Amino acid sequence: MPIATNKARMAKILRRLEKAIPQAKVALAHQNPFELLVATILSAQCTDARVNQVTPKLFSLYKTPSDFVKMSSVALEAIIRSTGFYKNKAKSIMGAAQKIVERFCGEVPSTMEALLTLPGVGRKTANVVLGHAFGVPGVVVDTHVRRVANRLGLTQSQNPDHIEGDLGLLMPKSKWIDGGSRLLLHGRHVCRARTPLCRGCTLFNLCPNEEEKQKAENRP
Repeated sequence: MPIATNKARMAKILRRLEKAIPQAKVALAHQNPFELLVATILSAQCTDARVNQVTPKLFSLYKTPSDFVKMSSVALEAIIRSTGFYKNKAKSIMGAAQKIVERFCGEVPSTMEALLTLPGVGRKTANVVLGHAFGVPGVVVDTHVRRVANRLGLTQSQNPDHIEGDLGLLMPKSKWIDGGSRLLLHGRHVCRARTPLCRGCTLFNLCPNEEEKQKAENRP
């Protein structure tokens, strides 16, 4: 499909999602860029709701990167255990905190290049922090965005970096943060992996995935 056609269809998709999802804020509770960074690392293969149950206690005890550098890995693991993969997450969080203290004067960096030098931080996490803590445009691509983008025919790739590039070409830069967030929320709540709620979906007639829509029609 020509890129101009896809751009026009993307514009329609975004307009409908803006009506269906007026608020496109990140669901992870945070008060500053560092808290958002930690919460995003914890959210890997874990629900935002579960992370939000864990972080109030965590951030009441440890507030700054310096605090995390001083704490023991055992103490951190005990608090974040319920988020899953807690040993790896604790290692990433403590490593990121140490690098922030040593290299960035205790402040979370506000560029993609610098964020990617932190342990446990990939482009998805970096884009979350950049967009929602610093207002720097970026398209967050997680499993929900990957699924929605493919079902809508906005990309033919499964590679998150390639999908980020494809969506970035189709959306104006001013829409990258909120547009990506709305695609994510649409995937989480409507265009679900196993049982997408095609009936009543605001994007139904813009979606070329006839096979998935037919399956939905045949469900009792």
